[in-house]
Amino acid sequence: MKSSHHLLLGAHMSVSGGFDQAIVRAESIGCTAMQIFTKSNRQWHAKVVDPNDAASFKAAVAQSSLELHNIIVHATYLINIGSPDKAIEKKSVQAVLTELDRCQMLGIPYLVLHPGSHTNSDEKTCLNRIADNLNYILEHTHTSVSILLENMSGQGSTVCDSFEQLHTVYRQSDHKKKLGFCFDTCHAFAAGYDFRTKKGYDNMWKAFEELLGIKKIKAMHINDSKRECGSHVDRHEDIGKGKIGTHAFELLFNDPRFFDVPKILETPNKELAAYKHNMDIIKKHLSASTRKKLLVP
Repeated sequence: MKSSHHLLLGAHMSVSGGFDQAIVRAESIGCTAMQIFTKSNRQWHAKVVDPNDAASFKAAVAQSSLELHNIIVHATYLINIGSPDKAIEKKSVQAVLTELDRCQMLGIPYLVLHPGSHTNSDEKTCLNRIADNLNYILEHTHTSVSILLENMSGQGSTVCDSFEQLHTVYRQSDHKKKLGFCFDTCHAFAAGYDFRTKKGYDNMWKAFEELLGIKKIKAMHINDSKRECGSHVDRHEDIGKGKIGTHAFELLFNDPRFFDVPKILETPNKELAAYKHNMDIIKKHLSASTRKKLLVP
């Protein structure tokens, strides 16, 4: 582990007005990490990234307090590479390839992807289909970008709410070096992982380490949960206002294993002031030792 670290904390930023404007917004509230969409998350169509816009984005990053390796892209929510519908499956695979190309143009190393939903099929078939499609995608991409599979809440027919299901997909990968994980706190809690106590926290990470490996976590989504543990309902809440509470986040942010992992807020209110308020709450729960190690005044 590095001898010096920085607090890597930020939020999902709008790219309205240009990719470089996301940097301006992030800087305005003190983000040291950031997540963006590179296209509308509600449409399949993706306008080609203008090389000039990509250059402006990289220049803005170079002049900011952020670094490209602490910025992540979230893939559109429409994608379902586990779909039994062949047309949706084909469209989803192509969409992931397009998203990877867009990340490469912007110099962003990670693409966060929801693994998929089984809809009217079964979980086992869906998981195998996801693994097969990931192998196809990573065989046919010409980028250096890695895919980060996000753990899900298990709402509806979504899969990969358990570490075991993520393991089922990961162990079938022919490209493990290009696969990692984005850990979502709300999703894990909704899926039944209760990490509100030190014992629960330690047990959760022990299970993750045994099945997937903690070092494979390259990003985190930091959200409280509106609903109870094990509800399988994906409803994000502001830090400390939900059912998870602040102690779990205190354990997480003071854990040196995750100091170098970018942590991204996806709390309900997308206003910059609301994001900054959540960031301030988290900072209040850093120990004196952590503040010193992360150079937080």
